[in-house]
Amino acid sequence: MTSSTAQSAASGGGGNASHPDHLGHVIFIAAAAAMGGFLFGYDSSVINGAVVAIRERFDVGPAVLAQVIAAALIGCAIGAATAGRLADRLGRIRCMQIAAVLFTASAIGSALPFALWDLAVWRVIGGFGIGMASVIGPAYIAEVSPAAYRGRLASFQQAAIVIGIAVSQLVNWGILNLADGDQRGVIGGLEAWQWMLGVMVVPAVLYGLMSFVIPESPRFLVSVGRNAEARKVLAEVEGSHTDLDARVAEIETAMRSEHKSTFKDLLGGRFGLLPIVWIGIGLSVFQQLVGINVIFYYSSSLWQSVGIDPTSSFLYSFTTSIINIIGTVIAMIFVDRIGRRPLALIGSAGMALSLGLCAWAFSYKTTVAGEISMPSAQGTVALVAAHAFVLFFALSWGVVVWVLLGEMFPNRIRAAALGVAAAAQWVANWVITVTFPSLSDWNLSGAYVIYTVFAVLSIPFILKWVPETKGKALEEMG
Repeated sequence: MTSSTAQSAASGGGGNASHPDHLGHVIFIAAAAAMGGFLFGYDSSVINGAVVAIRERFDVGPAVLAQVIAAALIGCAIGAATAGRLADRLGRIRCMQIAAVLFTASAIGSALPFALWDLAVWRVIGGFGIGMASVIGPAYIAEVSPAAYRGRLASFQQAAIVIGIAVSQLVNWGILNLADGDQRGVIGGLEAWQWMLGVMVVPAVLYGLMSFVIPESPRFLVSVGRNAEARKVLAEVEGSHTDLDARVAEIETAMRSEHKSTFKDLLGGRFGLLPIVWIGIGLSVFQQLVGINVIFYYSSSLWQSVGIDPTSSFLYSFTTSIINIIGTVIAMIFVDRIGRRPLALIGSAGMALSLGLCAWAFSYKTTVAGEISMPSAQGTVALVAAHAFVLFFALSWGVVVWVLLGEMFPNRIRAAALGVAAAAQWVANWVITVTFPSLSDWNLSGAYVIYTVFAVLSIPFILKWVPETKGKALEEMG
């Protein structure tokens, strides 16, 4: 299905001049599909508010805790790997409904665990939903969007992810206040952290309900011979003036001519894979090794580890999410204006400086009689630098990497190369997630020195190997 997304996004023909009769309805369809992205962001970040409480409730060390936090990433990898085939077999809408059920089950199970392994299992199930949503949402939006609006509607997915992250932090902060600042404070018979994980039931059920009121992808309908239904959907999203027979024929022709790329197509070059595939892997790995997910998975416990009270730490986690949204909007505005490489270089330089300041500030952390503290000046620098790091990441690597991965590969290998790059990203994400608690306990400043080094190394990587794809047609990528 990934290849079909690329093909349909690049296809010309009758759809290029299409303007829907009711643009608001098309926007609603795209927004409903992007709810999967919202859940992606929400589920990825909501655990942030529960880290300290889970550690206390189950009396575990940092290494075991990290495995539970990262368990979702195992499910993510499986969900992303299987979503394409499921969507081609069952349809895009049915896959959204399956993901909604998984999200709902995960929220309930995570809120009511009877043991640590039980919580980890529900995290894996939720991760499976995340992986499916990360593939289905963008593909579906690309397949139902009129060509004239495809770029803007496709941005809904990334916007929904960062909004989901922000909302999860705001909800966590609100619940913590209800519990008088105690993550293990009891509200209605459950501890605060259990409510944090359980509240995801609400958007999960809403996502499932919305999937019943949006149409199936016309591309899937054509693939299973339901051409009459495909015409109806095309008229709905592209306008009644569209030559529907021509559009169906165009989709059929594109599907017949598609090359289903496999891993074998990626082999070649000096180090096993084609050079362009290694560049894609490098982009994915650098995006994670700068430590961005430490902020979204662990920021509340991070701030508490340097002496900030729980309520304030949750508020700072929320403000970083708002900064993330602002940075994402900036990237959407400038990625087509100044290009992918310049934006990535600006982000790398800004991240390196911000992370270096964090490392310096955290080196002043002290523990006296069990009380953790940091001098006022260094505490201020750490807060400002952490927010600056999120801003520079969001306005550059957060968006640019996905844009480049969607554009830089030749058509004949795009689907397989994207799959390998995405897998590398999940692996790098897992590495950062499982190592941070132990690194933090060892030396928090040292952990940030490591992230700073990767931010610095990303600069020569961009300059030497990353191609500029701005203004180039997909067919030009060779």
